[in-house]
Amino acid sequence: MADDHEHTVSGVRTRIMHGGHAPNAFHGFVNPPVVRASTVLFPDTQTMRGNGQKYRYGLRGTPTTDALEAMLSELEGAHNTVLVPSGLAAVTLPLLAFLSAGDHLLVVDSVYSPTRQFAGSVLKRMGVETEYFHPSIGAEGLARLMRPTTRVVFLEAPGSNTFEMLDVRAMSDVAHAGDAVVMMDNTWATPLFFRPLEHGVDLSIHALTKYPGGHSDLMLGSVSATQDSFGRLRETQMAIGINGAPDDTYLVIRGLKTMAVRLEHHQRAALQLAEWLEGMPGVARVLHPALPGFDGHALWKRQFSGASGLFSIVLAGGGDTEAAAFLDALRIFGLGYSWGGFESLAVYCNLADRTVAKAPSDGPVIRLQIGLEDPEDLQRDLEAGLAAVTALRQA
Repeated sequence: MADDHEHTVSGVRTRIMHGGHAPNAFHGFVNPPVVRASTVLFPDTQTMRGNGQKYRYGLRGTPTTDALEAMLSELEGAHNTVLVPSGLAAVTLPLLAFLSAGDHLLVVDSVYSPTRQFAGSVLKRMGVETEYFHPSIGAEGLARLMRPTTRVVFLEAPGSNTFEMLDVRAMSDVAHAGDAVVMMDNTWATPLFFRPLEHGVDLSIHALTKYPGGHSDLMLGSVSATQDSFGRLRETQMAIGINGAPDDTYLVIRGLKTMAVRLEHHQRAALQLAEWLEGMPGVARVLHPALPGFDGHALWKRQFSGASGLFSIVLAGGGDTEAAAFLDALRIFGLGYSWGGFESLAVYCNLADRTVAKAPSDGPVIRLQIGLEDPEDLQRDLEAGLAAVTALRQA
């Protein structure tokens, strides 16, 4: 029978607060130590030869990385997790782990653009063939694309910048029927709003730089895996020689403690602004899966328990000039890459590299990261951006 503490720890917020580190195992300090290490000493030759102690070398893990891996594995419902120096590294490591020359890779066309760049450069040189599919293809369409050489199906939901939705379970079942591994970039939702492994995914990928860090001051990524896929993932990680830096790892541990509270504001403010933007002149479309009128809303509602602070708008007509007028008029929104921090950001999305899921034809796509500012101030800033486009057209 579980003790009283174990019996009461059921909520995700409680698990975030108390997972990954036992204070009584380190003199009662509530946070894990920041261990900066390369060399680890052994007490004797026998222990060294037989790898007879938990920590052997800094690259292979420390109490700091162990704490974050444990926290993320619990949140993801994963067997274990690896840490890597960036979100992009969290994409590339599992692809390198499970693909070889002559293999076929299927990738949703609305994927994070650097994922596409990696596939078109490093994987291509390795002899891996990458094929992109439209996010609306469905399970039957995906089944038609599967080949005997298909080894990985790579998903992302919602899609980058345009937020297309997928039936993750159905696509995972198709991939597994063809003996392929399923990977999913789940950075937008975080494990608080979606747990990919519960929907058939084998490896869940995160840019911890975003919401888990939350303060735009670190670079880190993670891959959380099932028991069957973890061994090959960890083996590849050690063969390449990458792990999370201790200070960035600690900052993510600290950031996770407040992520649920921050996401509540991100979600509420983003949806408030998305609903307002739907009715604004100069806006052709709002691309936010939590809006009832969005094409993928039903899929989002069935699978996800919440929405984060990232969505896009499509301006009503124009191109680069109109996008620049809108962005340059903003004063609170910063013009910068990344997202998931405390501050609001805006960026013009270049979708020219897509092959089948083409960019909206209505006008330029502007991605908005809604931060922790007052939504009313952000609304006035967006009004100024739209007014600048109107003034440009009337000039």
